[in-house]
Amino acid sequence: MVAETVVGEIAFLLARVLFGGVLAFMGFNHFSGVEGTAGYAEMKGVPAPTFSVVASGVLLVLGGLGIALGIAPVIAAGAIATFLLASAVAMHDFWAVPDEQAQDEMTQFLKNVTMAGGALAFLAIGGQAWPYAVGVSVF
Repeated sequence: MVAETVVGEIAFLLARVLFGGVLAFMGFNHFSGVEGTAGYAEMKGVPAPTFSVVASGVLLVLGGLGIALGIAPVIAAGAIATFLLASAVAMHDFWAVPDEQAQDEMTQFLKNVTMAGGALAFLAIGGQAWPYAVGVSVF
């Protein structure tokens, strides 16, 4: 059991909704600025930047909703953790940019790594029954 008390269950639900909601919101933002985000991705050397921006937006929305709602949580959390770690290194390489950009890139890098840690925590308990979850799971 993920939580032993009603308070713990509600806290876990709140954590899922906050974490997953922010991820889904980030994904929706990919769709509102595809051209600008694709230009940034192209500058970072991402292949097929427009497709990559749309695909990552879909991943963030579906993964975020999966965590928030408890739908296929192992797949959702695993996909989110993988994406966040990969994008931290590929997109926010603070060690390889001019000094005036380094702080912004480091902040984004650390945000991605921190959120990947949260996704890994959800992945670790993804096989258990989640309170107040839709409960659709593959594992």
